[in-house]
Amino acid sequence: MNLKSLQQMILYDDKDVIIVNKPPGIPSIPDRWQNPENMTDLLNRIFEEVFVVHRIDKPTSGVMIFAKNAATHRSLSMAFEKREIQKKYWLLVQGNPYRTEDVIDIPLMRISSGSFLMKPSSKGKKALTKYKVLESFRPCSLIEAEILTGRTHQIRAHFKAIGHPLLIDEEYGNNQAVFVSEWKGRKYKLAKGEEQPIMSRLSLHARQITFRHPSTNTSMTFDAPLPKDMKAVINQLRKWAPLKT
Repeated sequence: MNLKSLQQMILYDDKDVIIVNKPPGIPSIPDRWQNPENMTDLLNRIFEEVFVVHRIDKPTSGVMIFAKNAATHRSLSMAFEKREIQKKYWLLVQGNPYRTEDVIDIPLMRISSGSFLMKPSSKGKKALTKYKVLESFRPCSLIEAEILTGRTHQIRAHFKAIGHPLLIDEEYGNNQAVFVSEWKGRKYKLAKGEEQPIMSRLSLHARQITFRHPSTNTSMTFDAPLPKDMKAVINQLRKWAPLKT
């Protein structure tokens, strides 16, 4: 990744914090394969040293906070532990939830000791996800979700549990990609070759984060614009698959 592309990801920075809009497909931190294309190492190309405050999954896009010094890292990490930082996600889910606003209160636990995948269980840890439906389409819904607890894969596991897995999620759902032809039907005409998916990664975006600045105690909110693929899916759904009432 070139320097210009990296700089375009930065939404804000000062002497203490950096706010970025992470693209999909890039890990938050070095993975076990030591992939050089991760947000932590990429930011270290510009700044002397960055500290990871929180993570979002590799296929998820959206807003992240990094600290520039150890004191800020401690302060923000503590704020996360105390649930003082508000995070909102936009996601596309299969189908149309019966309730347009609700709080999903379902405990979650790992499906096995060696897995990151989660499942509902009365023996699991408390997990709360507040959501509201932003737009409804024939095959799916655009939802804003706020995680009130911080469990692994919480949004993905919760929406699967209520019967509405993410529109694209090969681990908790049954789709690896979506195609325009699914909505256009007979109106779709392929010009040449094989149809390419309009989106082929997790349909989840970290849309907004709100926190108090460690130095100034000022409340700050940052919104991460939707990436091109998710924006394209929503535009095509509005055109070809509106939900008629």
